Amino acid sequence: MPGVVALLAAPRPPHLRGPVTGDAVLAADLRAAAGDPDGYRGLAVALIGPGGVRTAGVGDRGDGRPVTAATPFEIGSIGKALTGMLLADLAAAPGPTVAPGDRVGVDGPAGDVTLAELASHRSGLRSVPVVSAGQALRLYLAAVRGADPYAGQDRGWLLRTAGTERPGGGRGTVHYSNFGAALLGQELAGRAGVTYPELLHDLLLGPLGMVHTTLHPDGVALPAGHATGSTAAGRHVSPWRGEGWAPAGVGMWSTAADLARLVTAVHAGTAPGAAALEPRFDAGPGERVGYGWFTTRFDNATLTWHNGGTGGFRSYLAVDRATGRGVVVLGNTDRDVDAIGRRLLGVTPAGSQRPPHPPMAVVLAVGLSFLGAAGLFMTVGLAARGRTDRVRLASSAVWSVVMLVLAFRAGDWLTVPGAVWALGVAATAVALCLAVPRWRGLPLTAGRRWWRWTGAAVSAAAALVAVLLVT
Repeated sequence: MPGVVALLAAPRPPHLRGPVTGDAVLAADLRAAAGDPDGYRGLAVALIGPGGVRTAGVGDRGDGRPVTAATPFEIGSIGKALTGMLLADLAAAPGPTVAPGDRVGVDGPAGDVTLAELASHRSGLRSVPVVSAGQALRLYLAAVRGADPYAGQDRGWLLRTAGTERPGGGRGTVHYSNFGAALLGQELAGRAGVTYPELLHDLLLGPLGMVHTTLHPDGVALPAGHATGSTAAGRHVSPWRGEGWAPAGVGMWSTAADLARLVTAVHAGTAPGAAALEPRFDAGPGERVGYGWFTTRFDNATLTWHNGGTGGFRSYLAVDRATGRGVVVLGNTDRDVDAIGRRLLGVTPAGSQRPPHPPMAVVLAVGLSFLGAAGLFMTVGLAARGRTDRVRLASSAVWSVVMLVLAFRAGDWLTVPGAVWALGVAATAVALCLAVPRWRGLPLTAGRRWWRWTGAAVSAAAALVAVLLVT
């Protein structure tokens, strides 16, 4: 019976289903381009062509309400493309006060890096600087708990950290750097004497009429009607908010309809800073990079694009500058949407795009589901031979339940069927049933009492910490 109940409550990944909004034909094409629907909850799309813009939504926002082209999503690193356009716009202004070859205004070795190097990921700066053991622990715990790894890291933090950073040996070649893009935007805003949100609005969003592309750092309410993010396995994830990282896309939200305005304008050449799209530097086989924008050559098309990813969202924006066709795809899980966008443009063939998963994801999901039951079975075996005590049996029973909680919360249930967890529950239930009749025949403690009670206290504290880390 416990196994049957657990099967009903077993973890399940999101599944793209439910309501359709907007263009029904485009929505059907979107479903086909997505292929395997597991791991997606809601998708919004805009398809731009010579005939205009078509939009559609499939699935829900995370609260049961339908996704539309007006639903705000976190767009992540698409913000880097916007920051690159700010550099291009300021550099092209009459009597420019900013030039791509200017050095960054920070003390230390990073001050030798140019704005163009930051915009094209050729600065040699680390993607995310880890400056202390405390920050490393914080990043790890954020990943485990689905929390915001950038919370509280404002512009001051970013500039202080920049003063301690040193460009690495890869300077001059393309190595993607979130930190470099964030430093670029904050440097541009500082030179203009405004905040980065003000600079972005005044130079780019305002002129394009992109009123639904907004920044929501720490303490600023999220946009009304926004989607809620999760992992592809279904776990809720907090939005990213650190204000210092805003130019890299942290805290940036937009809609498919708003980003379609951007695609239309960059193709028409009317967008401020459209020169940022020009490919300037080699970024790998068949790929070049401009100021924040990548250009990739495929067999039947060349796309200029950027994507984005936060803890619980994925985004993709691309334009074929030769034909004027473009696409925007936004999703509210961490399953990639890049291939969906390319398929809608006819660049890659349709088909399943279930992402590869590392073997460790399978090991963790399966191992955590059964490890607690296995340990309890071993303790019950010792109890049957009179070689343990009640304290150890109780500790083993607690850990058998804790392991199930950890498996439910941290397991990758897009890769592993939820039935595996249900089987773990059933095995644990059997072990608990076998433990109950052994209880009365055991002493409270065996051996040195202080040692046993100390071990039990440490075990209980560890169990509590483990549960708190994943909830």
